[in-house]
Amino acid sequence: MSEFGVPDRAGNKIRVLLADDEEMIRHGVRLILKHAEDIDVVAEATNGAEAVELAGRQPVDVALIDIRMPVLDGLAAVERLVRLDPKPQVVMLTTFGDEENVTRALQAGASGFLLKDEGPQELINAVRAAANGDAVLSPGVTGYVVKRMLQGGGRLGTAGSGSGPDPRLAALTDREREVLAMLGEGLANLEIGRRLDIGLGTVKTHVSRILEKTGTESRVQAALLAHQAGLSSG
Repeated sequence: MSEFGVPDRAGNKIRVLLADDEEMIRHGVRLILKHAEDIDVVAEATNGAEAVELAGRQPVDVALIDIRMPVLDGLAAVERLVRLDPKPQVVMLTTFGDEENVTRALQAGASGFLLKDEGPQELINAVRAAANGDAVLSPGVTGYVVKRMLQGGGRLGTAGSGSGPDPRLAALTDREREVLAMLGEGLANLEIGRRLDIGLGTVKTHVSRILEKTGTESRVQAALLAHQAGLSSG
């Protein structure tokens, strides 16, 4: 990733799938993303089932998925999208910022949650961040997501009841624990690399191994695990 937040993709554009049953919303988002030279909307869907079908037909880097859609809603769609190989980074794009939807989306494996009232640049930045493997959460929802999980309103996975060390952390190296703690602070890959004085590629490798070893679907889930395990108080 460059110093300006644009992913280093060797000249390739970020391939985006947009799923929303409202044509005006899709049109507006498409126009916004069209202004970013490194982003290309390659597919559009009007429901969750169509989104899953399109993503399975042609690989996409980021899927922007509305929550409330006919046939198959966004929450059900994300569960199927994250099982694709290669799987896209899924960002829920919606007007519904209530805790239940946010928590369910992240538990399903979404990379983030973005409200539709965010500005154009925030949307572009979110797509870039997701493509780079970073978490995406609207500022208005970040705080209560973590609070809800810490209060036991919704746990990630079945291990780690709080009665002792979370067994999901046992396979992590000391450096991976450091990186996991920083994920819990909400740091992006570039910031983690700077703090640990390691390259961006090395950070991405650590994050990938953390997700694999802990059985978490996204860095957001890993960040919440860090809080649950007491590795981070950020």
